[in-house]
Amino acid sequence: MSDKNGVKNRILKILKKHPEGLTILDISNEVGMSRHGVTKYVYQLLGEKKISQREVGTAKLCYYNGGKHGKK
Repeated sequence: MSDKNGVKNRILKILKKHPEGLTILDISNEVGMSRHGVTKYVYQLLGEKKISQREVGTAKLCYYNGGKHGKK
């Protein structure tokens, strides 16, 4: 379970550094995991309201909540 929290914390840390938002593919490249694996953690973080997501064209960008696009 600590590995799960470790991945989620890494995703949050990455999103904090990118207030412009990142796609799941961008996040997976930064974390070094598959897109499918990262998607699971992104949905968990969305459910916990720690990140938000919005569609820009065909892409879904993820944002750290508390950043420019996130809820405070």
